[in-house]
Amino acid sequence: MRIPVGRPARQRWRGRSERLLESSGTRSAAAVVAGALPALAFPEPSLWWFAYVALMPWLLLVRSAPTGRRAAVEGWLGGIGFVIAVHHWLLPSLHVFLLVIAALLGLMWAPWGVLVRTMLGGTPSAARATAALAVVPSGWLMIELVRSWEGLGGPWGLLGASQWEVTPALRLASVGGVWLVSLLVLTVNTAGVMLVAVRGARTPAVAGTVVCGLAVTSAWMWAPQPREAGTVRIAVVQPGVVDGMDSVERRFDRGEELTRRLRGSQPDLVVWGESSVGADLRQRPDLAGRLAALARRVGAGVLVNVDARSEGTSGQAGIYKSSVLVGPKGPTGDRYDKMRLIPFGEYIPARAVLGWATSVGKAAGEDRLRGDTPVVMTLPPGDREGGPRGLRLGPLVCFESAFPDMSRQLSRDGAQVLIAQSATSSFQGSWAPEQHASLAALRAAESGRPMVHATLTGVSAVYGPGGRQVGERMGTDGSGALVYEVPLARGTTLYVTYGDWAVYGAVAVLAGLCATGAARRLRRPDGPSRSAPGLAEPPVRTADGSPARPAR
Repeated sequence: MRIPVGRPARQRWRGRSERLLESSGTRSAAAVVAGALPALAFPEPSLWWFAYVALMPWLLLVRSAPTGRRAAVEGWLGGIGFVIAVHHWLLPSLHVFLLVIAALLGLMWAPWGVLVRTMLGGTPSAARATAALAVVPSGWLMIELVRSWEGLGGPWGLLGASQWEVTPALRLASVGGVWLVSLLVLTVNTAGVMLVAVRGARTPAVAGTVVCGLAVTSAWMWAPQPREAGTVRIAVVQPGVVDGMDSVERRFDRGEELTRRLRGSQPDLVVWGESSVGADLRQRPDLAGRLAALARRVGAGVLVNVDARSEGTSGQAGIYKSSVLVGPKGPTGDRYDKMRLIPFGEYIPARAVLGWATSVGKAAGEDRLRGDTPVVMTLPPGDREGGPRGLRLGPLVCFESAFPDMSRQLSRDGAQVLIAQSATSSFQGSWAPEQHASLAALRAAESGRPMVHATLTGVSAVYGPGGRQVGERMGTDGSGALVYEVPLARGTTLYVTYGDWAVYGAVAVLAGLCATGAARRLRRPDGPSRSAPGLAEPPVRTADGSPARPAR
């Protein structure tokens, strides 16, 4: 006689799993861990393929929440896990304050948790399952949009940014920006959950996956791309880690030494990293003279970044971070003051209330001032025969390269090359330098313009107009100067032309959901809708019987 052992074993395992998930403590811990998983898709792990399944555990957990309130809690806890995992490299600087920030930012995922349970919980109809493929990703995109505000830390860790080295995804970014890539990643995750756990939703899930594939294929085949229009030779100077007393002066000396070595390599432009100069060049003519001498020696303009007390382009005096272009005769007059500052790193929001952060971490002791307008600079003619004339440069400083709207605006203003000057020396040995460098690939693909990411201590990298890497990168353990043959492009991308249409589409989807819900309530004034789990009317008890004790 054959004894069936497989099914009872599976049933016992399923029973144990269900009992574990009945514990609120277990579910809470699982939510935090599940929310942290997507961080593995970003550099340094760079498991880009993992992004397409990384959200599934979190979605599966939230859809099984017993109540809407519990779904909100698990959305919030998962958001905490996500924020801490993606920004864990800030822990040495912010210490316990990172946990406070994560708890506050995590609240944005609470409504999303309710939305997930509403759309995917229970046994949804085919119509609701189909709608979930648009609604759940749109809800996530609203979170990315809100937390992209500078005051909340900026758009670091957008899911679409995990696809920075995937060529089809970069082509999709040229159509709808990083936002469209995020929608793709979320839609695939949602379809995966429906295939695994939602009965009767396999057809919509497969259809949604096919639509995603067709969208990527269409972008690859038909999306207009800028045409190549010659090259420019750009040198990136990375002095490496310079610590201790007089580090500012010694860093300048090291940059000067490395730039001198470029003589004979015929660059058209030399780029130094963020905070490469520690004094206002108008107040230090000796430093301005040394930079002008470098420009004459190598036969090219030098773009430096000044981190010092000065009078900004707005006329207000204070500490600015400014990109300054220096030619053979000295500063050309082109200057860009950083517009978007890092909360706590460069200023403290509501310092009267949150000023205590300086006592528990490396928060800014004095607020830096911000510029008020983007600037497109004109490169002075160099010595190289056949070199570009009147090349237009679009500078960004530090984490401004995370903002897709800034590079888009510079492209619309006529910039032919985007340049991000950065310094991640405070986060050596973490994932931050790799993550920061990867953002330049997205900005290049979105704008159809090459982008140079120049740092003090690595990672420095250059990307062509389609987001593909040009030449070799300089890592965090390197110090040197490399010359890159950077391809230029003529024309524009759909993203530069039409902007954040993917975001507006997501807003329209959620507005349609709200309108549909309101109309349903108007049609059923006597009771709530049965479309969402947990909202059905409770069973009616009578004198003759109940669901637990039926009448005899």
